[in-house]
Amino acid sequence: MRYSLFSRFRGTLLGALLGANLAKSGEQTPQAFSEIGKLMLLGTESLIALGKLDLDDWKQRQQKELPNLNLSKSIISEIILATLPVALFFHENPLKLRSQLLCTYQLWGDDPVIRDGILAVGYIIALSLTEKLNPQTLIPQIISFVGETPTALPKKLLQVNDLLNKHAGLEKVKAQLSTEDKTSSAIAIAFYCFLSTIEDFRLTVLRANHNSLRILPAPIIGAIAGALSGSYNSTAGIPPHWGVLHLSTDNSTGILANYSQMLELTDALLAVWSGVYNLSLHSKQLPQEGYMILDKQNSVSVFAAPRVIRSR
Repeated sequence: MRYSLFSRFRGTLLGALLGANLAKSGEQTPQAFSEIGKLMLLGTESLIALGKLDLDDWKQRQQKELPNLNLSKSIISEIILATLPVALFFHENPLKLRSQLLCTYQLWGDDPVIRDGILAVGYIIALSLTEKLNPQTLIPQIISFVGETPTALPKKLLQVNDLLNKHAGLEKVKAQLSTEDKTSSAIAIAFYCFLSTIEDFRLTVLRANHNSLRILPAPIIGAIAGALSGSYNSTAGIPPHWGVLHLSTDNSTGILANYSQMLELTDALLAVWSGVYNLSLHSKQLPQEGYMILDKQNSVSVFAAPRVIRSR
């Protein structure tokens, strides 16, 4: 493997949060992005606790922690970020990935552009995590995965493919892709920023946040591009000092409540996906003598394929 799943899981969520926090657009309010960040963490906690996608549990957590969440049209595109943990958790099975992403989408509305964006972003992340991403064939694969749709996203992705082949500059790309449908334009431009500098996380995110056309929602462009590049390049591609500078509790967008909490949840999500069995959670079932549980950091010590080891 080029990079470990551990570093790719972390890279995906870190990349998304960094991409959003680096955005300078004033279109999104700190409160709006903070709620989306919390929604993503709530989904991660639900997957960890249950080991599966349970929409009722996720909804209960949302109602408890975010009782006043209002998904207005101005921030609905950020819902794509909330589904990133689902994309990570089901990345190895394309059929299940698609069905679980569609289930998650039902929680927050029926905008077909958001549906297509969730599927497209989730699919690229899955290809990166399984090391099957081929930039030359990626756009047709995405369109096939999304399936039949009334939206303009497939057409815009074909435009992205054509512009990449022509080595078009960023300003030309934005000018051609910017339409009244801001969400599909933002998704397409994020994909261009990722694919045009696929090996360079820093450059991808900086270009994604170079929002000379103010009609586009810069934070979502940066967040999507950051998530895609983070999953492909892992944490190894993220400048170490960026986390210190941009991921804090009082940053300009407020998307992240707790940096260390996010890392812990990401690691726990990978552990649950991989089938790691946490002995400390079932210590009462162990014999009283002849056994010792190590400290918290080292208590996870049994490994297996996903869902092979189970509680008894």
